[in-house]
Amino acid sequence: MFGVSVFLGDELTIETKDYLQAMKDSGFEGVFSSLHIPEEDVSQYVKRLKTLGQWAKELGMRLMVDISGEALRKIGFSFDRPDEMLAIGITGLRMDYGITNQISAQVSRSMTVAFNASTITKEDVEELKKYNADFDQMEAWHNYYPRPETGLEKRLFIRKNQWLKALGFNVMAFVPGNEKLRGPLFCQLPTLENHRGMHPLASTIELLEECAVNDVYIGDPTIDERTKQQFFYYIKKKTLLFSIKEVPETNYLSVIVGKHQNRWDAARDVIRSADARFRTIPTIEPQHMDDRVKGSITLDNKLYGRYMGEIQVVKRPLFNDEKVNIVAHVIPEDIQLIDWCKEGQLFELQSIQDNERG
Repeated sequence: MFGVSVFLGDELTIETKDYLQAMKDSGFEGVFSSLHIPEEDVSQYVKRLKTLGQWAKELGMRLMVDISGEALRKIGFSFDRPDEMLAIGITGLRMDYGITNQISAQVSRSMTVAFNASTITKEDVEELKKYNADFDQMEAWHNYYPRPETGLEKRLFIRKNQWLKALGFNVMAFVPGNEKLRGPLFCQLPTLENHRGMHPLASTIELLEECAVNDVYIGDPTIDERTKQQFFYYIKKKTLLFSIKEVPETNYLSVIVGKHQNRWDAARDVIRSADARFRTIPTIEPQHMDDRVKGSITLDNKLYGRYMGEIQVVKRPLFNDEKVNIVAHVIPEDIQLIDWCKEGQLFELQSIQDNERG
């Protein structure tokens, strides 16, 4: 599952609702919010929470709320009355410190309960079993880390997630946004420290492919329009979308743009378009035979004989070759996605001009 974050310290506007609709259309199914800002007015929190819950219900999205027992009491709800929370659109609670395993087990029989993935212990699991918790309704959620240098280290993160999954927990983690960031630090909200500053989709794929994570939520309030489109392509079309910028005065941009698939016998140095050489193309004259940097989009020219027309995306720096034209470059913001174009992966090359118009 993919999800977004909405913070109740901010006014909920029509732009907020439109963003949720756009993210739902892009394949996102969850909303996360938090009730941990004590300086805010309680009545505003209740109003905004009910509004957010109503929107989530209308969009068919699940709403998980990070809560403490005291905050829940302040807004007029109780762990003993989960039906009241379900009625306003809250589908799950992420339990804060101080909430007993007995209460968590009780709530799990009515709605989803999430624990702090980093701190849950074997003893907690045994106690939850003792209190007849519904483990089909229980998940393990990691934190996000606003302060630089405090995010988690990947190796230990994976080890903990493997243990949690062996117990039957779904594991969730956060990746950073790249448009509106959350204050007061505005340094992004990732779970892993090495994701701070990374492309949100590249971070997401790393969590799913290498880190034993099931669900990924955007920690920050928003991602930009281009990144929304990339998530849509990845979730709905199983395709990596690369924005590219053409080399000045090239004659062959139309040959490379469009849909491709990396070969199943994936190369070390380049992504090879599986069917490029089988397309009907003009004779490719030698042109722009420069050194190939990571992200270069190349087209083999007529000097390569039967390889003429092969399209590649360069994964590591390569010297120039008189038989290989450089036609375009993946834009800097998308370079990190190249590493996740594995064997058989569908990908699409889209001119940045077309991307901006779309």
